[in-house]
Amino acid sequence: MQRIVYVNGHFVPEKDATISIFDRGFLFADGVYEVTGVLQGKMIENDQHLKRLHRSLSELGIPAPIDDQKIIAVQEELIRRNRIEEGIVYLQVTRGAAERDFAFPKEVTPTLVAFTQVKSLLNSPVSEKGIRIITTLDIRWGRPDIKTVGLLASSMAKMQAMHEGKDDAWLVDQNGYITEATASNAYIITNDNKLITRHLSKAILSGITRRSMLSLAQENNISFEERAFTVDEAQNAQEAFMTGSAAFVVPIVEINNHPVGTGKPGELTRKLRRLYTDMALAETAIQ
Repeated sequence: MQRIVYVNGHFVPEKDATISIFDRGFLFADGVYEVTGVLQGKMIENDQHLKRLHRSLSELGIPAPIDDQKIIAVQEELIRRNRIEEGIVYLQVTRGAAERDFAFPKEVTPTLVAFTQVKSLLNSPVSEKGIRIITTLDIRWGRPDIKTVGLLASSMAKMQAMHEGKDDAWLVDQNGYITEATASNAYIITNDNKLITRHLSKAILSGITRRSMLSLAQENNISFEERAFTVDEAQNAQEAFMTGSAAFVVPIVEINNHPVGTGKPGELTRKLRRLYTDMALAETAIQ
């Protein structure tokens, strides 16, 4: 079955999907996106993703192309047409097509595209064995708190890790502190079992899974602190992991060839993954 995608009001086979070569998302990375997880054919925390979408649009001065009810209808129709039981729905809004100019066009219709991908969220192999990462300088633009489509720096960091035989990269700011992973929020667990993740600011994305992770930690009496941490602190932590909507919780077992803890996914990391998975399944059950 050929995948069906959505482009500016139309559901079409992916081979027939087109946008203008003058679209500012293509020419300037002038656009934003969201990725919502899907379990049992239902979206997870989609209300929070739409809320963040509007924040990103507002920060760039891009109007929403359609209202939230219509966006949800598009997402649900894509899930239905593509028979997605487990995976993600990707949603992207750009400023639209206009003659190439660095100045924003005064009147232009935003472009909205969306598609689905099949992914294993509940039983992902990396959640069982963990991944190995490197650290590299964070060279992204100064507003990673806006979820823009300008992802080249993160892509280059990911490729650097793969060239070195690793799975991903954690980004490091000019002061030597971890910001986040290429597409996820970063965490460590100290030797006294305290969960540490970087505080919210313009330096990192306010992750939807991150938000739930800290709520789950609080509900389950897991001590946590929102602060910056160094590469050395991460390498010598008891456990480390990262979170994202398309991955849930992914254990980190090695940083820069240095084993983290026992070199295997840690007990608290596994617990937090179970807690988040249970929460996600409970949400799908009531939809």
